[in-house]
Amino acid sequence: MDVTFEQVLHETLGGIDFEPAALKEKYLFERDKRLREDANDQYVQVAGDFSNYVDDPYAAPADRDPVDDHVDVVVIGGGFGGLLMGGRLKENGFDDVRVIEKGGDFGGTWYWNRYPGAMCDVESYCYLPMLEELGYIPKHKYSFAPEIMEHSKNIARHFGLYDNALLSTSVTALRWDDDASVWTIETDRGDSMTARVVAMANGPLNRPKLPGIPGIDSFAGHTFHTSRWDYDYTGGDSSGNLTGLADKRVGIVGTGATAVQCVPHLGEWAEELFVFQRTPSSIDVRNNHETPKDFADSLEPGWQYRRMENFNVLVTGGRQDEDLVNDGWTDIFRNLTGIAAKTASQKLGRRLTPAEKAELMEMADYKKMEAVRARAQQIVDDPNVAESLKPYYRQFCKRPCFHDEYLPTFNRPNVHLVDTDGKGLDAITETGVIANGEHIELDCLIFATGFEVGTSYHRRAGYDVVGRNGVTLSEKWADGLRTLHGLQTADFPNCFFLGFTQGAVTVNVPQTLNEQAVHATHILSEVRDRGASVVECTPDGETAWVDEMQSKARLGRRFRAECTPGYYNNEGKTGNPNGFFSGSYGAGPVRFFEILDEWRSAGDLEGCEIR
Repeated sequence: MDVTFEQVLHETLGGIDFEPAALKEKYLFERDKRLREDANDQYVQVAGDFSNYVDDPYAAPADRDPVDDHVDVVVIGGGFGGLLMGGRLKENGFDDVRVIEKGGDFGGTWYWNRYPGAMCDVESYCYLPMLEELGYIPKHKYSFAPEIMEHSKNIARHFGLYDNALLSTSVTALRWDDDASVWTIETDRGDSMTARVVAMANGPLNRPKLPGIPGIDSFAGHTFHTSRWDYDYTGGDSSGNLTGLADKRVGIVGTGATAVQCVPHLGEWAEELFVFQRTPSSIDVRNNHETPKDFADSLEPGWQYRRMENFNVLVTGGRQDEDLVNDGWTDIFRNLTGIAAKTASQKLGRRLTPAEKAELMEMADYKKMEAVRARAQQIVDDPNVAESLKPYYRQFCKRPCFHDEYLPTFNRPNVHLVDTDGKGLDAITETGVIANGEHIELDCLIFATGFEVGTSYHRRAGYDVVGRNGVTLSEKWADGLRTLHGLQTADFPNCFFLGFTQGAVTVNVPQTLNEQAVHATHILSEVRDRGASVVECTPDGETAWVDEMQSKARLGRRFRAECTPGYYNNEGKTGNPNGFFSGSYGAGPVRFFEILDEWRSAGDLEGCEIR
């Protein structure tokens, strides 16, 4: 007797011990009560009275005279994107490179995020870029922030990027001079320079955001954002030991990836800790450990790129003979896509239809999230707290979190979860906060509220980019991004964008940044080798890529529309042209990287004009 898809579905998943229809109804109910008409506008711009939330508490700007000169390439941003761009340029003979970075050192997000417990959530052997170039092996499977910061500085040293860098410096104006074929750049340090090429590596998540809670500017106690952690107040360092909180009532707003990492330390040291939750995160097993002593002995040349590729294929639903990373990320995708679909196809003796594959993925997702919810129930003693910590949404509605100490922290008698049932805080007062109609007195209020997403490029960068004939980037992209491969846009010659502008959104972000840096450097090398100095995306090249983007844009749109609000789906308004996934290539990063490689191999720079 022929087996049915329903039979195969049950066998493949090892049984379905939940009600799919009831879960879907629950997911949509949790989404609907969190939807807000103001979406991204619910957040306060960190400027004016709130500017102290973006000040640099880690380094005072060096005393120097303003710079007035010309360089070949200016890279804006000293995080992984800027380091990779600068490094690849240096490797290819571009020696006159200047990095401008608003922080006091290289590191980007790892310069700013020094909160206790900060670590990468992608395996460090994939995540830390240029390990082979520097001959370095991370100390743990998931590196802690100080090591990542030091590795960033070592990349800068290795490629000589400190030599011409302007640190503690923010760009305030960027304009193309068509007569001279150069970019003019001004900064908040009085600098006024020109550059033949600019590469924008500002990062997709770089500007802190604050919730627009009534009275947010009235709190008289101590307050700071997690990306500007105040160790002078808390004591300790990124490893914990927050002795300054021993007699303090501390509140933390936000329960995303940052809070998941720092809450265990706050709970250990604060007299009392109040965790204000609007939506719980998905918390799976982390199982971090030291790098085995014999790990490096098994590595062959090209090992890191192969490992990144293996990981990228697996976490985008592809198949690999071996799982080199073998962690929570690859486990999720093996169950949701690759192995499950392959097994079901074999049992049926045919390929799955698109509808069957979608149903299989949805059921596998439900099953995985049931396990995540069961973990909260098993670990947390108080059944009411455990229930509040259960996430009711699809796995990738929010970035999954992996941690072994977060959930147990809620068993501490001094730690209180304040579940606001999706509403957030009612108000902030001079002495504390109002949540669920109750006033809670606090000495310290910490915002773990993340970074601006979905706002304009102009607002996140802090300045506009002015191209040919005075057209600004914010004007050009007002109705949506228009680029060639996400890296160039017409009317902005010799300008490159690294990040998620119509490119690939990957779990392992540095891999995308590296592919972009390699691609941009290839273009600039071709321009140099052909005796030219200017390269620009043509309108036809731009239109061709926009058409390709639109043809793939439907992928994932319905999924995100059904998600609980968050920065992945523009707080529930999926039509935002500046959203986190609005500019992502729908066919995924594996295909996107293939397209870039094929384009380079063709050798004709299709869609570009050089002169």
